[in-house]
Amino acid sequence: MKPLFPNFALAPLPWFSMALLAIESSQVIALRCAKLAREGHGAAPELTRMITEKMLEGAAAAQTLMTGGSHEKVIASYRKRVRANARRLNRAR
Repeated sequence: MKPLFPNFALAPLPWFSMALLAIESSQVIALRCAKLAREGHGAAPELTRMITEKMLEGAAAAQTLMTGGSHEKVIASYRKRVRANARRLNRAR
């Protein structure tokens, strides 16, 4: 899956990257819900991966902010992970 608005990701509007993250995340949530609903052999590992990713990304975000990083950097990190998940889940379909 390609980002919806890749050229606009660098827009100077501070809320724009957050809005893109919300849109892209909703697509990944839908893909994950579909995978979990099918209850195939990949459902349990996907659930474990989802929980582990959330814990690790939350810790990484906290570390970034505590060491002086910006919220833009945190959002960029989240968007990178979301895009990777979208590519992986689309391949599995």
